Amino acid sequence: MDPVVQWPVAFLGIERPGSMASVVVWLVLLAVALLLVLLARSRRRPRTRKPPGRPHGTTLGSALSGVRERLESVWSRTPGSAAAWEEMENELVAADMGVSAARRIVEVVRDAGLSGADEIRPVVRAELNRVLAGYDRDLHLTGTPSIVVLVGVNGAGKTTTVAKLASRLLAAGKSPLIGGADTFRPAADTQLRVWTDRLTIPLVSGARGADPASVAYDALQAARARGADVLIVDTAGRLHTSHNLMEELAKVVRVLGRDGDRVSEVLLVMDATTGQSGLAQARRFADVGVTGVVLTKLDGTAKGGVVLAIEDEFSLPVKFVGVGEGIDDLLPFDGPAFVDALVGAA
Repeated sequence: MDPVVQWPVAFLGIERPGSMASVVVWLVLLAVALLLVLLARSRRRPRTRKPPGRPHGTTLGSALSGVRERLESVWSRTPGSAAAWEEMENELVAADMGVSAARRIVEVVRDAGLSGADEIRPVVRAELNRVLAGYDRDLHLTGTPSIVVLVGVNGAGKTTTVAKLASRLLAAGKSPLIGGADTFRPAADTQLRVWTDRLTIPLVSGARGADPASVAYDALQAARARGADVLIVDTAGRLHTSHNLMEELAKVVRVLGRDGDRVSEVLLVMDATTGQSGLAQARRFADVGVTGVVLTKLDGTAKGGVVLAIEDEFSLPVKFVGVGEGIDDLLPFDGPAFVDALVGAA
């Protein structure tokens, strides 16, 4: 018997070596081997490299459904009385639009002599679109590597946003590197390592209590050495010393630009659930050179109107919104889509 077919023939109890049965045996074995190879290759493939803009979590429409439903209820019974206009203003303020924006919207509707949801909705939509228009919401990536720094108070979601932004860049064909310059909070480094391991993205971090600016600079050097396209730097929301936080953050930005590099973006990460109190906290970061805002946890609040308050207060564009905890749940902010989600589509 041919030794090549002897083992499978004996194992499977085939009595006629060289018969059609032996050929079938080898075809089956070959198919199994190919299947095992394909399974092994699929397991090695990064599962997070998906096209951006395909969230698997909460959508913007569902995140803002509570606000939309309450406004619809108020508009449907608005008879044009002073009490009705006050109720409408209260609902807009409750959605965290801010007092000035809420009053402006009510005045537009009232001056037009409108009543009922069908009349009010398109006018409010037009006014909101006007307020949100004119901002540059693109993520600007200049230089090699491009440098993006995230700032904000602890608990706003900076570290998770770093990972989500890195995932978006990875899916867009960029090679990001993360700098963990939050050396005050030990959990920040742990969180980043979990995400970077999952995304197979390099991380440069420092020991607890290390100088954040030095860690950021080391990360920049590593990004250059590895040919990374984008350096994303996570920063502290408070410090382990009494040193002024804003001075420390300004130092991080200054050191990153020391060798002729330019920081492309300084993004302020804000928690949507904190509403107006979050705005008060965010005022502290005005001197750090913030270029845009990332509004997180929009899925956990009915206060999505804070977008208008942010842009009214700081004249800064909201560039991204977080609508869930998944790695894909960071969406570029789209003004018209946001307005449709907030007050209902046309």
